[in-house]
Amino acid sequence: MGCQDMGALYAWWRGDPLPALAPLPGLVVQCCTKLPGAHHDLIQKPEEIQRRWQEGHRLYLAWIRQQLVAFGWVATRTAEIGELALRFSLSPDDRYLWDFLTMPSWRGQGIYPRLLQAILRLEETGKHFWIGHGPNNVASAHGILRAGFRKVIQVWRLPDGKLVCTTCDDQRAEAGAALLGLPLWRS
Repeated sequence: MGCQDMGALYAWWRGDPLPALAPLPGLVVQCCTKLPGAHHDLIQKPEEIQRRWQEGHRLYLAWIRQQLVAFGWVATRTAEIGELALRFSLSPDDRYLWDFLTMPSWRGQGIYPRLLQAILRLEETGKHFWIGHGPNNVASAHGILRAGFRKVIQVWRLPDGKLVCTTCDDQRAEAGAALLGLPLWRS
């Protein structure tokens, strides 16, 4: 049995270009500190939302004509990738973007990359932005790249169960592997 693909990590650093995306009529993105009750079940249970806020995570909502169309979270202190059993700390300059969802009836309209770009603009104090996706999640990979992120590492599970990274971008691979606390293999 060989190595198993466990997903990829991407980066966008302040000063990197943002590709021009045509405006999406009516799209509004905002950081939310209080969630209207009707939307709790779409995102998480209320106690989970409160826990995330207490841990310093920020919730971003995307609306079109007052209808919730997508959301995602930004970690500011610590982050976790449950599928990999990884928990890691973030420097004051780092942001980890996670747990994004576009409502099924709104998929395929380019909301995800626009939401990501809006977060990059709204998170004024962040300098290094990180986001990942699981293996075979082609839709997320496409949206992440379209938003202007660069793939920096690929994560693998070795036959013995350990996780390692391979480099996709030498300039930022070391920082990405260090963020996750994983060894970096160079090919």
